[in-house]
Order: sequence, then structure tokens, then C-alpha cells
Amino acid sequence: MPAAFTAQDTALLLIDHQVGTMKLIKNIDVEQAKRMSLALAKAAKILRLPTILTSSQEDRLQGPLLPELEEILPEAFAARVKRQGVVNAWTDPNFKAAVEATGRKNLIMAGVTTDVCLVFPAIDAVDEGYRVQAVMDASGSPFELSEDMSRRRMQDAGVILTATNTMIAELAQDWSTPEGQQLIQLLFSEVLPPIA
Repeated sequence: MPAAFTAQDTALLLIDHQVGTMKLIKNIDVEQAKRMSLALAKAAKILRLPTILTSSQEDRLQGPLLPELEEILPEAFAARVKRQGVVNAWTDPNFKAAVEATGRKNLIMAGVTTDVCLVFPAIDAVDEGYRVQAVMDASGSPFELSEDMSRRRMQDAGVILTATNTMIAELAQDWSTPEGQQLIQLLFSEVLPPIA
């Protein structure tokens, strides 16, 4: 079994979590997808994971990145890779250079939409020797069919499909550490359904 992703060997890539593109999510609740995306950003901040944000044509219907991302990760937000129409972020030289600069071979990816913005870079990264986990509840598609086909395509290519709570637990490793305490609080306050 492959080794777990750890804070020391992993980077977070959030692709096109933009005000407009989020409205295209129909296969899961859009507010849940937003909440999970922001929880990943908060987990990355707690663990000091290198984080790459990218957007496509912010001046068009896609709109700007979620403003909450700027609050959570101001440096990553300021350094975001603004693509001017390149569909597959992996083929954008600035995005790929930013990923390579992290020095990390384990990549956590989420993208909006799954069926256009996540599927292609996730597969290409695996093809180039990266280990990729795609966070499906922080991603979404306009159609159940296109979401399902994209998931199958990613799995067939070796991308690991996961969910936010699973990813955070894998990175935490131990709830009793200072970071683990912050992560479990994040899980119970923003990710998991209320226990009561």
C-alpha cells in the first residue's frame, strides 16, 4: 500500500474555485462544495502546505476566485496563476512551474468543474510521476453523467479519489499534536455534520 500523504511531502492545488464557475456545480450542493474547498484551504494553512491557486479568465463569466480564499491564504491568493483561457491548467507553463517550485510529489487537487478543470491536470500530473488525490466534495460538475465519466477516467489513470474529511484525517496523522488539535476542530466545526 502506498504511503500516506503527509504535510512534509504534499501540496494543495485549488483550480478555478471562482464565483461564476461555482454556480455550474449541480451534482452536489454548491454550498457544501464551497465549504469543503475552504476547509481544505484552512487545513493547508494549519499544516503550512504549499498551496497553488489558479483561475481562468476572471474578467469573464467565470468571475474572481472565491474572496474567502484571499482571507485564508493571502499569499497564495496574491500569487495565483491567472490563466487566459488555457483549459488544462497543467499545460499552463506558469501553473506547472509553480507546482514544480513546491518540490512536492504528492498533490491534493480540487477543481471546478470536475469534468473540465480537474480531470485533465489530475491525469497529466499522474502521467508525469506525481501522486494525486482528487477531492470530490470540493469539486463538482454541471451534470451527473459528466461527473461520473470524469471520476472513472481519473481512477483509470491512477488518480486517487477522496473526500475532504478523509484527506484532512490522512494529513493529520495524529489528533493529539498541536496541528492535529486544530484540524479536528476544523472537521467538527466546518466539515462533518453536527453530532448533537
